[in-house]
Amino acid sequence: MALIVLAADKGAPGVTTAATALAAVWPRPVLLAECDPAGGDLAYRLPAADGGVLNPGKGLLTLGATARRGLEPAQIHQHTQKIVGGLDVLAGLTHGEQAAGLTWLWGPLGRALAAIPNADVIADCGRLGAHPQLGDLMAEAEQVVLFTRATLDHVAHLRERLQITKAHGVAVIADPRNYRASIDDVRRIVGNTVQYVYGLAHDPKGAELLRGQWGGRLDRSLLIRTARDLAARLVSHR
Repeated sequence: MALIVLAADKGAPGVTTAATALAAVWPRPVLLAECDPAGGDLAYRLPAADGGVLNPGKGLLTLGATARRGLEPAQIHQHTQKIVGGLDVLAGLTHGEQAAGLTWLWGPLGRALAAIPNADVIADCGRLGAHPQLGDLMAEAEQVVLFTRATLDHVAHLRERLQITKAHGVAVIADPRNYRASIDDVRRIVGNTVQYVYGLAHDPKGAELLRGQWGGRLDRSLLIRTARDLAARLVSHR
C-alpha cells in the first residue's frame, strides 16, 4: 500500500531501533524491510516468533539471488521471517561487501516493495551517503523520513543532507527531559524544506526491551508510547 523509507545522515542515531518500534505498533498490516547496503543486524538483534533465532542467510540476499530474472511483489514474502509478536521482517545483508554485487537491485526492490498489496512497508535504509544507488529505492517511496538528534553537529549534517536528498519529513530522536523543545528547535532550523518534523523519545531502556519479548514494561516505555504517536502521524500523511 505504501513504502515508507527511514534513513539518517552521518552520525545520526537509531534508525533500526526506530524502524522496529514503528513497525511493532504500526496501525495497519506492515512489513519491516532492512534495506541498508552497509549490512543489518535484525537477524542477530530480534528473536524469531518461535523463540529461536532468525536465519541471517534468508532475506535480502536470497531475494537478490532470485531477482535477476525479474522481481515481483509476490516474491518478497518468500524471503521474509516472523519475529516475536508476529511482525514480518525482510532481513538485510549480513555485511556491506555483499552490496557490491547488488548495485542493480535497489530500484527493482523499491518498486516491488511499493507495490506489495494489503500492507505498508517500513524500509530501514540506515545511514545515507556511501551507497548512492540507494536513491533508486528511495525514489519509489511515498514518504522519506530522515532521523536526527537535536545537537548542533547532527542538525548541521541534516541540513546538508536535505539539500541533496528529497525527504518528506524529519523525526527527532529527542531527550525526554526537553522533548518538545528539541523538536521545535529542529523544526525552526529546517524550516519549510520538509513537510513535517515530529519526534521519537531517546529511550535506551526501551530499546533494550525491544530486543526481547514484548510485554507490559515495553508497552509502557517512552520509546513505544512516542512510536505510537509517530506512527499515527506518518499514516495521516498518506
